[in-house]
Amino acid sequence: MPAAPTLGLDQGLFGRFRPLPWLVLSAASLLVLGIIMISSASMDMAAETVGNSYHYVLRQLIFAALGCALALAAANVPLAWWERSGWLLLGVGLLVLVLVLTPLGRTVNGSTRWIPFGLFNVQVSEIAKLCLIAYLAGYVVRRRDELVNTWSGFIKPVGVLTFASVLLVIEPDFGATVVLMAAALGMIFLSGVRLSRFLPLIAVCVVVGVALVVTQPYRLKRVVSYLDPWKDQFDTGYQLTQSLIAFGRGDWAGVGLGNSIQKLFYLPEAHTDFIFAIVAEEFGLLGSLLVLALLTLLVLSGFAIARKAEKAGMTFGACFSYGISLLIGLQATINIGVNTGLLPTKGLTLPLMSYGGSSLMVTCVCIGILARVEMERSDQLEQAAAGTTVKSAGGASYDD
Repeated sequence: MPAAPTLGLDQGLFGRFRPLPWLVLSAASLLVLGIIMISSASMDMAAETVGNSYHYVLRQLIFAALGCALALAAANVPLAWWERSGWLLLGVGLLVLVLVLTPLGRTVNGSTRWIPFGLFNVQVSEIAKLCLIAYLAGYVVRRRDELVNTWSGFIKPVGVLTFASVLLVIEPDFGATVVLMAAALGMIFLSGVRLSRFLPLIAVCVVVGVALVVTQPYRLKRVVSYLDPWKDQFDTGYQLTQSLIAFGRGDWAGVGLGNSIQKLFYLPEAHTDFIFAIVAEEFGLLGSLLVLALLTLLVLSGFAIARKAEKAGMTFGACFSYGISLLIGLQATINIGVNTGLLPTKGLTLPLMSYGGSSLMVTCVCIGILARVEMERSDQLEQAAAGTTVKSAGGASYDD
């Protein structure tokens, strides 16, 4: 087996931390809080648009039930299957990104990101991100020496990621592109690749990113409005200014559950991309800090699981866990950054809290995978301890 990836963290940072209970607790808390906030944020809009105040919260409850079932299923899938199925998962990830660009794809607000699937639409970028991270984890395990020591080993996975990113940009889904590339490159860096290898790639990404912003008027407007949203608060800066107003109204303890004004058709996408702004308005700074604490605990639990797996020699499980933790952490960071005006507006959901079936169910699968990594590590330790006990007993001698 290749050597475990090297992470520049103190060996004892997660030594005594028991991550699995905290992972489940934080994920369950965010899921329940998300359902409550979706109920509050969407009732008036749902009554006006579809004639049923409970339309979105009922659908989210169904998504949550399916997500919990998928998490349990993922927790029972051996890591060996994910490692063995790397090429299959890569094919699935790229296939769905291609299919959405065919007549099968559904266009909403100028973006073709969904494929209709029965009662709901599947956002293909969510599936693709998980599939590509699983493939990349397997590549790191199989080709670590080549990846670390040669340019060709580094360029191969970057080429796959670039192709996937091009498909995402065509949709367009720039936010998902950023999250996927950042998480994947983070995995490669944690595998031991020198930082100097990333410098040319970072330069190219910056140039391409600037070109994408400059050549697309709507992206350029977002950047301009991000720099000074109050300059055009009724047009390009409208969404951000309404979000900031929600934060201002929340003060320390908020206006109370259900008492948000911004959700009354002032703040667009209040139950999806800007759910955190409604949390801030109804529960104030204290409620916002609680959500941040739960998200931080969730991501740290994922990193702790990855680190413990790394130390136990479970190379694939460690790489996969690092990638999943980066995906969740980066998406949460970007969503909160957008809500607070720290980043330009992007269409990314807040993991486990925003309305949306695809994001919620894929995140639940990720939680199940992290739980599986920790369970296999625990089983490995128990088997090692049992073997040591048997060996000790077998070597004992007794006087007649």
